[in-house]
Amino acid sequence: MLALGSLAAWALALALCLLATELWGPGWGSLLPSREPGGAGEEDDGDNVIGEEGPGAGRCRLICKSSALAQSLLRSLRRSAALQSGRWLWRTWPQLQTMFQLLFPPARQPELARELLQLADGGLVALDWVMGPRGTSKRSRATTAFGTAPVLLVLPNASGKVTRGVLHLCLLALEQGYKPVIFNRRGHNGSPLASLKLQAFGDPGDLKEVVTYIRVRQPGSSLCAVSEGSGSGLLLSYLGECGSSSYLAAAACISPVFRCQEWLETGCPWLYEWSLLLHQKQGLCRYATALAEVVETGRLLRSRSLREFEETLFCQTKRHPVTWDAYWDRNDPLREVDEAAVPVLCICSADDPVRGPPATTLPMELFHSSPYFFLLLTPHGGHCGFLREGLCSWSHEVTLEYFTAVAEFFRTEERLKGLHRYRRGVLQKREASSAACHLQIFSWQRSYTR
Repeated sequence: MLALGSLAAWALALALCLLATELWGPGWGSLLPSREPGGAGEEDDGDNVIGEEGPGAGRCRLICKSSALAQSLLRSLRRSAALQSGRWLWRTWPQLQTMFQLLFPPARQPELARELLQLADGGLVALDWVMGPRGTSKRSRATTAFGTAPVLLVLPNASGKVTRGVLHLCLLALEQGYKPVIFNRRGHNGSPLASLKLQAFGDPGDLKEVVTYIRVRQPGSSLCAVSEGSGSGLLLSYLGECGSSSYLAAAACISPVFRCQEWLETGCPWLYEWSLLLHQKQGLCRYATALAEVVETGRLLRSRSLREFEETLFCQTKRHPVTWDAYWDRNDPLREVDEAAVPVLCICSADDPVRGPPATTLPMELFHSSPYFFLLLTPHGGHCGFLREGLCSWSHEVTLEYFTAVAEFFRTEERLKGLHRYRRGVLQKREASSAACHLQIFSWQRSYTR
């Protein structure tokens, strides 16, 4: 009883500390750029989603390069019911939203079917296919804008922690007709470590093999991908290296960490860092004897920060040591991001306590220059939180609505292209049959980057 009482007292003290930090501590608002009309820091009445320019102001901004696809997404987001939620108690408490999504179990546990995939070098990764809520055997037969049921590839954070948010997103996607599958890296979440090699932060080699396997297993299904938190580094690296050969119809990043080297060097709130560090140590301690051949396992398990853990595991190896900067030259998620060629929606909050202030952590130039990247920036939401009434994350609903909007846009574009080709053929026949009729035919290439 004494132990339980002490644990309850510790939990209460922690909650009070977080509450005090939110009520009286300095907020991220002081770190934002000066407010401008339609800026992310304003909360005037009006549409919840607004364009980058314009006199109106709303709670969220869609920041992107002007294009036909951007206008289509903007219209879709303005109609989104998920962004119409009203004010409520936790809206301005980013720390509580973050901790709730990270530490609390989901309301419904999914039924998972694990599949181990052997890679070219003999290593193993685990794919957890979501079959439905635990205790049920029926699968949703809902249809989507993709036609046949698309596969939704979900990437947890870089520590491999499958959070409440990841499981909720998978169940919601299953209800809407997707086939969700969670990608577990080597040694993560019980995935056996069959080789003395772990996946570096931004090395997309294993992910490439997984995508190839999914395409073979589900040949008639479209493939979408979504990542959470620091797991976005792997997804962005994959999109940059593969370019137009990524085989993804669309991608989304929820609370992505873009500047990962600076993020690890600066550090993040101690409770978040301690939780992810402990999760990684627990996963690798069972392989300590085998890993001792390539890394200093004693130092690895004594690491006190995510940076020290990452540096010990991948830089200070016994076989091929590299410097910290050289490691990030090969693993920086933004190193080839300009080569990405599929639409990517990034959902970020201005008060994210893990990523840091948006003025220095969000690559705004990327969203202004690339026609493939879209930033949905909201003033509140924490890190992977975005909670509303019912303790559900509205970012999950918006992500699935975004995938639907992209699929419908491309389907409309293809229909219009087919109609254009048909009309062009008719006009050419008329031109050939009438010498007195001189028609000039223009071949317009419709593109969502226009």
